Amino acid sequence: METDVLVVGAGPVGLALACALLQHGVSVRVVDKAPGPATTSRANFVHARGSEVLDRLDALSGLPEESVRAMNITTYAGDRPMMRIRFGDSGLRTAAPPMVISQARVEARLRDRLTALGGIPEWNAGLVEAEQDACGVSAVLADGSTVRAAWLVGCDGTGSTVRKLAGIGFPGVRLSERFLLVDAHLDTTLDRSGTSGWVHPDGMFGAMPMPGGQWRLLAYDPGFREEKPTEEQIVERMRRILPERTGLPRVRLLDATWGSLFTVHRRLADTYRRGRILLAGDAAHAHAPFGGQGMLTGLGDAENLAWKLAVVVQGRAGDRLLDAYEAERRPLATQVLRGSTAATKVNIAANPLGRLLRDRVLVPVFNIAWLQRWATYTTSQLWVSYRRGPLGGRGRKPRPGDRIADLACVHLDGTRTRLHAELRGRWVVLGDEESFNAARDRLGDQVVHLRPADPRPTMLIRPDAHLACKGGPADLTDWLDGALR
Repeated sequence: METDVLVVGAGPVGLALACALLQHGVSVRVVDKAPGPATTSRANFVHARGSEVLDRLDALSGLPEESVRAMNITTYAGDRPMMRIRFGDSGLRTAAPPMVISQARVEARLRDRLTALGGIPEWNAGLVEAEQDACGVSAVLADGSTVRAAWLVGCDGTGSTVRKLAGIGFPGVRLSERFLLVDAHLDTTLDRSGTSGWVHPDGMFGAMPMPGGQWRLLAYDPGFREEKPTEEQIVERMRRILPERTGLPRVRLLDATWGSLFTVHRRLADTYRRGRILLAGDAAHAHAPFGGQGMLTGLGDAENLAWKLAVVVQGRAGDRLLDAYEAERRPLATQVLRGSTAATKVNIAANPLGRLLRDRVLVPVFNIAWLQRWATYTTSQLWVSYRRGPLGGRGRKPRPGDRIADLACVHLDGTRTRLHAELRGRWVVLGDEESFNAARDRLGDQVVHLRPADPRPTMLIRPDAHLACKGGPADLTDWLDGALR
């Protein structure tokens, strides 16, 4: 084999997967049909769970300092504030901050980490053909070169070539007419400590502060009938409707760095795996942008898949373990899709009854403090658990499959550390030496032995910070034998 894993797509999900695989000691190539890295922002919010994943990849450094701490959303009807939401405490312990930051900056940081690990994205290298057999996948790239890999993972977006070549269906529905999206500098007195949104009969409008003094402008605009508008036409349309929708006659769009147009679709792949070909991120699930769940869910896919692929590639587990990837992640995507679909329908309510329900019922309700905490909790994805999956379990909390917070821990020599800092391509045993030895017998050197700062039962923690099992060495052995064999 030329490489253990061929990753198609050098966006945030493909880069995160490649970094995680290299942390595990698995060889990887990353190819992308684009001529080079994207420079536009696209997604612009990373929730706490996404920051945790980046931290465990050692790719978070510098991003929180660059980000905008705009955690408020204020909704207006004209100049009248109707609702204020503060995205604050999720109720779950984490040191990882939510961030308003460009997807391009997240990708740049992941590329830096990939380079440090010995990898590099290959541009102008789109996938053209892929054929799999019992031992691997033979891929043909756009330049005519071939790659032989044990596994192929499609992280190549909603139009995924990998998914199409694998013959995996991607059913779904269109949820909206067209949205306009523009990143620009504004002449405005709008508060940059949060996002502002306006309900309007012609369609909702939003303005979100971005790093560098820019604003992300979003407008639902079913009345914009240009068939294939240029970026200049999109920006000009946004310039015209900006004062109309906001009711702020003095606000002006000064210059734009990016303009785009999109419709919202909800789609979910029929399966995440076909033999030696797997899908992750937008190649597997397409989300509405409301709530910032698309990139977040994709980063979780990458981390979950990486450790499973690693133990299979290293010969420590049979490939049936990879079926647990879909069993754990696809139900989550289904749940997230329901939430983003509901948010889309609320935001684009077109008929008078729908607008009345939104403006007079839902908006006042979301001014309630506990509902705002619930919104933060839900969008953070810190609540994600796999306890109902094939690797999960029952019993007292935390249960197998539950996320484990970034606990204070101690090395055997007495030096202090954080749990998540040790989970960079590794498993952790919190507890006694006999249990550590049992785990190392089956997982090799990819296990770290720590002691918790506070007394707690012995636990085996997966590389994605979820509990594998707890108990003594016999419990760890039973779980590993069942999961890996």
